[in-house]
Amino acid sequence: MAYLTFEEFQNKSHIDLTQEDFDKYLERSSDLLDYLTSYFYVANDMILVNPWINDQFKKALVAQIEYFNEVGGTSFESINNKPHSFSAGRTSVTQSQGNSNQQISKELVAEEVYIYLSGTGLLFRGVNTL
Repeated sequence: MAYLTFEEFQNKSHIDLTQEDFDKYLERSSDLLDYLTSYFYVANDMILVNPWINDQFKKALVAQIEYFNEVGGTSFESINNKPHSFSAGRTSVTQSQGNSNQQISKELVAEEVYIYLSGTGLLFRGVNTL
C-alpha cells in the first residue's frame, strides 16, 4: 500500500504535478524514506502510529517527490550527470562550490526530508535495548 495518495500530494504540495509523474516518483521516494527510517512503516501500520508522526512522514515524502521532479532524476547518477560547465565562444561558465574548483554534487535526499523527520524519532540510529 502506498504511503501517500495523489490527492494528499496535491493538498500538501506547492507544485503542479501530473498523476503520471507522481506515480513515477512515489515508489522511489518511498523506498528512500523507508531506508532513512530503518523501514519503520514496513514493520508498523500507519493507523497505529501517532498522527503527527504520520503527517511529518507524508510531508517528507512530498518534499522528496518535489525534489526528484525539480532535479529531473531519481538516482544519484541521474541527478549528477548533468553538465557542470558550458562554453559559448570565449566565455566559459563552471558551477563550483565557493572558491574551489570542485564541482557541486547534488544529494539524493532533499534537505527538507530531514527537517520534517527530525523530532519524530524516525531517524533514530541507536540500538534498542528492549
